[in-house]
Amino acid sequence: MVLHYGHMSQARLLRIDKVPASLRQQVLERLREAIISGHLTPGARLTERELTEQMGVSRTVLREALRQLEAEHLVEVIPNKGPVVRALSREEAEDLYRIRAVLHGLAARFCVENADVDDIGHLQAALATVVDAYHRRDAEHVLDAKTGFYDVLYSGARSESLSAMLDTLQARIARWRALGLGHPERSEERSRESADNLTAIVDAVTRRDADAAERLTREEDSQAGREVMRLLAIESTKQQTRVETIGGESS
Repeated sequence: MVLHYGHMSQARLLRIDKVPASLRQQVLERLREAIISGHLTPGARLTERELTEQMGVSRTVLREALRQLEAEHLVEVIPNKGPVVRALSREEAEDLYRIRAVLHGLAARFCVENADVDDIGHLQAALATVVDAYHRRDAEHVLDAKTGFYDVLYSGARSESLSAMLDTLQARIARWRALGLGHPERSEERSRESADNLTAIVDAVTRRDADAAERLTREEDSQAGREVMRLLAIESTKQQTRVETIGGESS
């Protein structure tokens, strides 16, 4: 199952609508979305003049948003160049998925221990949304649906401390999740595997089997991490081939 992202011009993607919500928050969310979705690619310069014109906001608001994105490791400031979209690192992705597996496993265990009947019903409904999203083969819809699924899992866990840790982690891992779901060479088997895994997790939570829920959730994250590592290796090979081709043409 190959998942696809829709296309939108960068100007339209970044333009801010003047609504009551904080302008800084709107700018932050729009830029974050553009980076995660790949509309703003790794290494792309984030020029103040261009972005303020495209988004229709002041430099002060933009700078505040960029500082927050830097704190989330989505942007880095390079001397004499300014802010750029941070490059994807295989090592960082591997670390984050290993950490996520542990925290997600704990969230599943806490959910078994603390969730009430309504929480489990919400989790079952969230699972149905994920399965439907996979059937539609729309990567953005799948990403949103799976984020919603895990949000319900966190809610059922009833742990503010764990939720806070996971919120921070999710901001950093979002780009790799988008890559894993939207890459044209994503394994069709991985999509089926993920849907089956989430179904098994919900079954374990429903029957109040904490050990199984934790184990299955950690396995799902480990498998997701391996798929992202495979796709990053493909991208690395393509990049190396492009460099060698350019080098051969210029020699």
